[in-house]
Amino acid sequence: MDISQLRTLVHVAELGSVSKAADRLNIAQPALSRHIRLLEEELGTALFDRHGRGMVITDTGREVLAHAVRIIAQMDAIRDTVATGRTSFRGSLSIGTTPTVAEIVTGPLVTRLREMHPHLALRLGSAYSGHLLDWLQRGQVDVAVSYNPTHKHALRIIPIMLETLLLVSNGRGEGTEEVPFSRLADLELVLPSPGHMLRDIVEECARRVGVRIRVVVEADSFQTLINLVRDGVGATVLPLAPIYSLVEAGHLSATRLADPTPTRELVVAFAADRPVSPAARFAGRTIVEIALDLARRGIWVGQVLDSAGELEPEK
Repeated sequence: MDISQLRTLVHVAELGSVSKAADRLNIAQPALSRHIRLLEEELGTALFDRHGRGMVITDTGREVLAHAVRIIAQMDAIRDTVATGRTSFRGSLSIGTTPTVAEIVTGPLVTRLREMHPHLALRLGSAYSGHLLDWLQRGQVDVAVSYNPTHKHALRIIPIMLETLLLVSNGRGEGTEEVPFSRLADLELVLPSPGHMLRDIVEECARRVGVRIRVVVEADSFQTLINLVRDGVGATVLPLAPIYSLVEAGHLSATRLADPTPTRELVVAFAADRPVSPAARFAGRTIVEIALDLARRGIWVGQVLDSAGELEPEK
């Protein structure tokens, strides 16, 4: 038994297919099939049920999987022990964020990392949540800040906050503190295209209250969305933090929605199938610290989750 076999187990269990796991890990399919076969031979039991559509993990396989994830986590602890006392990280670090999160955390995050670890080379990437988590599992980023992830075997998820989404329009608005979600049925909206998480959240809330929304323009670019709202083309639904300065300047208005209030879960995510570097863990803690500070100041509106403390800097 070795770590490569356990890593293969994690990905095949999640994807239900050796071929899909081979594509994600960029490893030849026969090598991964051999990992699983050798692991099953050593343990003397089948870890997967094979069928025409792929592989389904067995009950015994789930128990082995839980141990595998813990073993990889213990490898993290070993690395952290060795890294204790180092004054500056070296090497490289790749961080992935969604476009709205990039607007909020990139500046303070890079400033903090450059101050504390000037020899650490940084690479920043921005994409929608689904792409980010795929990059993370493929090893293309070391840490990701994402929304509403499916809690998968191959991810370590640290929830930060339940972010509140607001009705955003041009100008200072009517000064109303809160409007019912059903009001959106009377507005022309600018939203991302179907399949984008923000659009899906708005559509689901509309279904819950039995109204139909009118989307006059679909825009998947965050900056394009903002420009269209500022030009008066329509209203949209966004978190406050990335548009806070525009709201304060009176270029946009942001109003709470009620019955229901649209929300989404903000998380920091690491890959569960390989050790998390001390630099990636430090970046994750810094992101949590930035988010919690903005929440305390009323800039990032949402409910802070208790689990955020798992990555907060030590006092």
